[in-house]
Amino acid sequence: MLIPALHVYAQGPDAASPALSATTVPEAQQVQPADLAQMLKSDTAVRPLVVQVGSHVMFAQAHIHGSVFAGPGSQTAGLQLLAKAVASIPKDKLIVIYCGCCPWNHCPNIGPAYKRLRDLGFTNVKVLYIAHNFGDDWVAKGYGADKGE
Repeated sequence: MLIPALHVYAQGPDAASPALSATTVPEAQQVQPADLAQMLKSDTAVRPLVVQVGSHVMFAQAHIHGSVFAGPGSQTAGLQLLAKAVASIPKDKLIVIYCGCCPWNHCPNIGPAYKRLRDLGFTNVKVLYIAHNFGDDWVAKGYGADKGE
């Protein structure tokens, strides 16, 4: 199942500033899809909290098994849902956020969501590097996805 790229660009007063694009996330904080897929399959690796910070339409189409929906990181409501989703977890817990709405250098959601988690005091935040879109870079590679919600 291939999911077409959804070009969901931020607009309006809640839009993420260009200064918070996905390209601002340090490379050391990025994780490649194959590496995350391996981590999620492993019985010995620490299982991260995986959070989708894109649109609900995308999440319903397909999402990483066990991931939680937090809403678009480019919108105030999405950032509030993100804060609520992580409110009860330790600040050093491994959190991996992802979107996949569009190519990495156009994603309006990753940068603001990453910044929000860091501002909340989370110290072990990683971002799934999705070069093209979730369908091509995760689903089509057979890493496994769930539908619905």
